[in-house]
Amino acid sequence: MNDLPAMSPPVELETALRRASRPMREILERTLGGDELSEHDAITLFSAADDDLSALTAAADELRRRAKGDAVTFVVNRNINFTNVCYMGCRFCNFAKRQEESDAELLSHAEVARRAREAFERGGTEVCIQGGLHPKIAGSHYGEIVRAIKAEVPSIHIHAFSPFEIWYGARKSRQPYAEFLSDLKSAGLGSVPGTAAEILDERVRKILTQDKLSAEAWVEIIRSVHAVGLPSTATIMYGHVDEPEHWAAHIGLIRSIQKETRGFTEFVPLGFIHYDSPLYRDVPGVRPGPTREEHLRLHAVARLMLAGWIDNIQASWVKLGPALAQEMLRCGANDLGGTLMNESISRAAGALWGQEVTAREMVGLIRGAGRVPTQRTTLYQTVEVYETRDPDDLAPLVPRKAASAARELAEAHWRR
Repeated sequence: MNDLPAMSPPVELETALRRASRPMREILERTLGGDELSEHDAITLFSAADDDLSALTAAADELRRRAKGDAVTFVVNRNINFTNVCYMGCRFCNFAKRQEESDAELLSHAEVARRAREAFERGGTEVCIQGGLHPKIAGSHYGEIVRAIKAEVPSIHIHAFSPFEIWYGARKSRQPYAEFLSDLKSAGLGSVPGTAAEILDERVRKILTQDKLSAEAWVEIIRSVHAVGLPSTATIMYGHVDEPEHWAAHIGLIRSIQKETRGFTEFVPLGFIHYDSPLYRDVPGVRPGPTREEHLRLHAVARLMLAGWIDNIQASWVKLGPALAQEMLRCGANDLGGTLMNESISRAAGALWGQEVTAREMVGLIRGAGRVPTQRTTLYQTVEVYETRDPDDLAPLVPRKAASAARELAEAHWRR
């Protein structure tokens, strides 16, 4: 049983439950009553449509309200992708370059630190650092980046290095994961992005990439991250060759790790961006990303399945776009992630949305969903609640080009 406070559901939820089919209603009522949602029942919920889908999202919204109230959070941060050189050949990735390509880059430590300083001066509390697995960098490169940033901006939180990068750095350094991570923590690393998870199922991963980190290694590294006292996020990438049973098993595995370590700060569903992805172009049978209903189901079931264990469910505006991200706030999500300032990886795969949502735009987006905008730190401490005032009106860090119709629609939506 989850330790959830007993609250009377709102009328909207009661109505939705009455209209749902009996099997769906029974599962949702048990979960709302505090029973842990099983993987088997989660698979059933992933088939919800029409009135059943309305009941599912209403139940998820109720558990969101119990856990987090009406606050919707965001962090002012900057993404810094320090290199796009990588030879691992992930089929879903269009970000990686070969060293000899004209647009290959490896940022100097001084440039990474300069960008961190620039983010801090724009109100950023976090820099998120990730990059490709460059064949010529040493294992010490990761710690050097952290130290360079801390020397330039001592107070900024460094959220950095996926489990795949940790695997690579530890291998290059010939260190056990725990030792490599402890060194990074001593240098100033604050937390780890739980990316590179994709789907934690080996059959699916073999289709996505032949060479990437195994599911077993991802879990081992994340447990090591938590064991040395570093928190992390958790992610899932869905909408390609995966099925509901993979989603349920993946979320179930994340939940089981959280029961052991208490190290996850949030769960982030990431829809597959297919437009320029080699996976979609070259592999028969790959779907063109999730449907709207799959986005709704994934965020809602994640809220129900992780209730009492991971309270923060993030909607990724980069993957979803602003209007759909708003919709996720009504089916279990309570966080919109970061302002980013720069974004390279999703754009390389053909994402339609921009590199940055300013803090002021983020506040407008959250208010448009009828929620209370709240700026947070990486570890979910409150920085400021924007109930009546707005953040400073800063121009985007990267000037926006003449926009497509979709981009104009998005910007108009943010300004409302």
